[in-house]
Amino acid sequence: MSRKSKKRSVTDVLVALLMAISPLIAALALTGASATTASAASLTEVTNFGSNPGNLRMYVYKPDSAPARPAVVAVHYCTGTGPTFYANTEFARLADQHGFIVVYPDANVSGQCFDVSSPQALKHDGGSDPTSIAQMVRYTLQNMNADPSRVYVTGASSGAMTTNVMLGAYPDLFKAGAAFMGVPFGCFATTNGSGWNTDCATGKISKTPQEWGDLVRNAYPGYTGPRPRMQLWHGTEDEALYYANFGEEIKQWTNVLGVSQTPVFTDSPQSNWTRTRYGSTGAQAPVEANSFQGVGHSLPESGMAARAITFFGLDGSGGTTTSPIRATGSGKCLDVPGASQTNGTQTHIWDCNGQTNQTWTSTSSKQLTVYGGAKCLDAAGAAAGAKVVLWDCNGGTNQQWNRNSNGTITSVQSGLCLDVTGASTANGALVGLWDCNGGSNQQWRLG
Repeated sequence: MSRKSKKRSVTDVLVALLMAISPLIAALALTGASATTASAASLTEVTNFGSNPGNLRMYVYKPDSAPARPAVVAVHYCTGTGPTFYANTEFARLADQHGFIVVYPDANVSGQCFDVSSPQALKHDGGSDPTSIAQMVRYTLQNMNADPSRVYVTGASSGAMTTNVMLGAYPDLFKAGAAFMGVPFGCFATTNGSGWNTDCATGKISKTPQEWGDLVRNAYPGYTGPRPRMQLWHGTEDEALYYANFGEEIKQWTNVLGVSQTPVFTDSPQSNWTRTRYGSTGAQAPVEANSFQGVGHSLPESGMAARAITFFGLDGSGGTTTSPIRATGSGKCLDVPGASQTNGTQTHIWDCNGQTNQTWTSTSSKQLTVYGGAKCLDAAGAAAGAKVVLWDCNGGTNQQWNRNSNGTITSVQSGLCLDVTGASTANGALVGLWDCNGGSNQQWRLG
């Protein structure tokens, strides 16, 4: 069933443009028969997943694996479909390998583009395609035992623009995104019913970081919780969504995540590739940007999906998890008093509230960081009774923590357990180190 036209008067022009210039689309196109076979063999179409204001179709790939799986939403390009994106990208194979669910939205209009332009699309639960995709995520969480603390989104071209929109308007649902050849949230906005914004596509729209960040923050007024991390990919010769958009995306997401626009890490994984990270040097930095010299509108290339999965922390190599840390004995959260960023501030427990001073990232280097990687959880000593405090990250073993299968978190330096003093369940109870004893005041969970 096709949905009513959204009066995207230039959709056909966009499709013609992308088909003419994008090797990606030429490489990934399938015949209808192939798509049907792939869908029947491995995909399940889900209907009645919500009010579905965008009238999208929803496909799910769910490998057999352990319960409480992560979920990745993978969004296709213009002229694509959910089944073709499943069959011709590497996400399903990676799902088999690492045990996550993949949700493939399917645009259901002429040209197969997603709405990233209308006022409804750029507002939390405002309607149109992004609200339909959010409903797919909520359905997956409620019906497929997906882990709400590990939901991610990725996409190419129109799907990359959608990735920016989903992270901007639905920070409550997603932990990170990877956008292959996109534009900043709000850049494609129109008010005339058109789905195409030439000035944005050709890189003529430039804003300050604050202006870009405000567009994101205004999409969900009143939201104060953690913001999802962003990984960006773009070729310097992109002839559909010009390379200037890459720099604007960096400005936007570093501002949203509260980290400097100056990269703290730069390398070149291959000769034409420049990778920069912002806010942290690790593989799960708040913002990572990947630039490809001489490359056009043709991403992702082979192996790039796996790097996106690493950025999400789903490859089994000890990637990051960003979430509250809850004390099992009280149900309260590990908290930095007064949202302080002063070195030496002792941590305590407090009612969970989703604020940044309760949002911790467990990194691949065993750190527990807060404020977007700006500070680390630090053991102020190696003896029972030592305070557990906030401090500048320095890589020492007193800032490394083992998350154990029995729910304990132990200091790498001393082997002592993260402990709520006196087994208290009260707001303000201090957190320190103590001999491990199996008590519920030494058991924690992320999420």
